[in-house]
Amino acid sequence: MMTAWSDLDRELDAWQRTGRGATVGGRDDDAVAPSPALDRLLALSRDTRAPLALAVIPDRASRALRAALLEGPQGLAVLQHGFAHRNHAPAGRKSMELGPDRPAAAVLGELTAGGARLAALFGATGRLLPAALVPPWNRIDAALLPALPALGYRFLSRFAPRAIPRAIPDLTEINAHVDIMRWSEPRVFAGEAACLDALCRHLAGRRGGRCDPDEPTGLLTHHLVHDAAAWDFMAHLLEVLTGHPAARFQAPAALFGEAAP
Repeated sequence: MMTAWSDLDRELDAWQRTGRGATVGGRDDDAVAPSPALDRLLALSRDTRAPLALAVIPDRASRALRAALLEGPQGLAVLQHGFAHRNHAPAGRKSMELGPDRPAAAVLGELTAGGARLAALFGATGRLLPAALVPPWNRIDAALLPALPALGYRFLSRFAPRAIPRAIPDLTEINAHVDIMRWSEPRVFAGEAACLDALCRHLAGRRGGRCDPDEPTGLLTHHLVHDAAAWDFMAHLLEVLTGHPAARFQAPAALFGEAAP
């Protein structure tokens, strides 16, 4: 395992020699209510000074979550995570809430309702970034994308390196690239070697021009399902990233635009 951590150190050192900052961001999905896991996530963000984007499910978000986030760490921001995180795909297909299996008007209507609910809960707190959409399961029907800017969305956050900065005009894609969980049963931490390899590969790909150098490398977490190994890994990783002079851990407001007044 020490070799994997040494690989990250060497990659960040290589970035330092280029004179460019290795920009990094963090996104945590599926927030709905206060919990010991959420408390731990917020404490980790505060202790390491690593700002956090929290993808909140509008239809399931509680008023208690609003109170919990008011006292959250500096840089914390709320993003819209679909509507209800409900699968509408038929059996045998990958899970999708924002898919092609319902009328587009129904899907877009739910997104609008979800945005309004988040605005009611978080709009006055300064925590909400209403222009950013995180599709549940990181999937959205491509036919829906042209309609998103008219609804106020200017940013889309999925998973995997973006092919181009803008999926369509006026919609910038800023994705996650390192998922620390393994989603096959049992759901457990993906392992240090796998996570660090994914992190180093995306950083090296950006540095070498094999993928978009301007897309920050995104860490993806899910606080509600973390096991002890996942928590330990994130604590050490954030210490490394916020402590290395080449790493630039970016606040969500810098990634997804300024917070609403």
